Amino acid sequence: MKISTAILDLDATALAEMLRNGTWTSEEVVTTYINHIKKVNPPINALVEDRFEKAIAEAKQFDETKSMGGRITGKLAGVPISVKEAFHVTNMKTTGCLEHRQDLISRDDAKAITKLRKEGAIILGKTNTPALCYCQETDNKLYGRTNNPWDINRTAGGSSGGEGALLAAGGAAVGIASDIGGSIRFPSHFNGVVGFKPGMHQVTVEGHYPEPTHPLQQRMLGIGPMGKSVRDMELMNRILTGTNPKPVFLNEYKVELLVEQTTYPLAKSTKNIMRGIEDFLIQLIQTKRGVPPLFDESAQLWQEIMSIDGSAAVEREAFSNDRSPLIRSYLKERLTNRTKMHPYLSWAILGSKMFKPSKKRAREINDIILRGDEWLNDYLNNRLLIFPVYHTAAPIHGQVFKEIFSIRKTFLDYMPYIAYANVWGLPSLTLPVGKDENDMPVSIQIISSIGNEAAIFRLGSIIEKKFHGYRRCKRLD
Repeated sequence: MKISTAILDLDATALAEMLRNGTWTSEEVVTTYINHIKKVNPPINALVEDRFEKAIAEAKQFDETKSMGGRITGKLAGVPISVKEAFHVTNMKTTGCLEHRQDLISRDDAKAITKLRKEGAIILGKTNTPALCYCQETDNKLYGRTNNPWDINRTAGGSSGGEGALLAAGGAAVGIASDIGGSIRFPSHFNGVVGFKPGMHQVTVEGHYPEPTHPLQQRMLGIGPMGKSVRDMELMNRILTGTNPKPVFLNEYKVELLVEQTTYPLAKSTKNIMRGIEDFLIQLIQTKRGVPPLFDESAQLWQEIMSIDGSAAVEREAFSNDRSPLIRSYLKERLTNRTKMHPYLSWAILGSKMFKPSKKRAREINDIILRGDEWLNDYLNNRLLIFPVYHTAAPIHGQVFKEIFSIRKTFLDYMPYIAYANVWGLPSLTLPVGKDENDMPVSIQIISSIGNEAAIFRLGSIIEKKFHGYRRCKRLD
């Protein structure tokens, strides 16, 4: 069975339409994706567990129903998707990429997965993450490291690095991921795919592993899609949230691009791309440069919220079958590389203990969040923010970890662009808009308040049309 590989360039919206009108069968589409994954996955190590046989069986069932005149109503009916390893999928593993969980099989689907299945999505498999999704680079002891398809010597980001790499290489039509500290936006930016982190509490986290228990961490976690187009992000968000926002008029909004900060690093290529976007938008909509409220405080607040319990729950999950003290385990791994715990995770837990806020400071953080929510709700009422994602395009493996998890608190320099949407629970769309001097993708974020999602997607669509957006990486074909 052979059909055009152009199918791999289509977004989920176009693919679903072609399946409905009979251009291709779902079996043809699913088989094409499976064959492509088998070709591109070995060098990038993005997909870590497949369900290819079941996916083909489900595709055949879709085709049979359609051929017999059955009603096809699902928005993703017959469309092959990928899923971040962190989500429970019936009869698949949910390991957290920990060796001692490698035989745990889920009996049920996560709530988000149930919604996607109800719309007819066909799951191809699950994608790699760092251990317990606790790092912005994807590497672990169970499945190994995920590489960026544009340059396998560079990071795919994290924690949804497997999703980013697979989608960039054309391994699925669309995917689902999660973000508590840039985990959708880092991989989207580094791999050149589109991603959307919904606002706080907009999508249920039930069935996501691990699931944060502290309220301040819960508000920072967003369950959202990654894929090939802004319209797919809008479609997936409607499915996941159960909402159907009304169309908006952008002339009712102001656009504010982050000023070229002298205190935060930003690559020249990204600055130039931001200037190009500013020059384009200023002709269409009220646009200016500025710094939104509480921007400078956000990186510190993010680190303190992530550290608010000293990562006690994460430590229990990581070391449940290993009674070695945390520091001893970290040092042994660094010296011998023979423990079951990846140093990214153990060092992150140690850092969380160092940055754990006092009880007094925790109360202060709660007060800051309450006041900040009120302030930003008013400020973002009819305003859209445009931020960079990271100070560079994808660097070599290990560099992002060094920059964010240093005891020198360099996260204060490198996390503000990302932390803002997490701390304040804001929806954020990540959109590829260009390349750097190394031909690596560069993206921007479009951020606003909950309720302004339609405006975010509208502005994103306009920028996407001008600056091209997603383009499949064909270097592994």
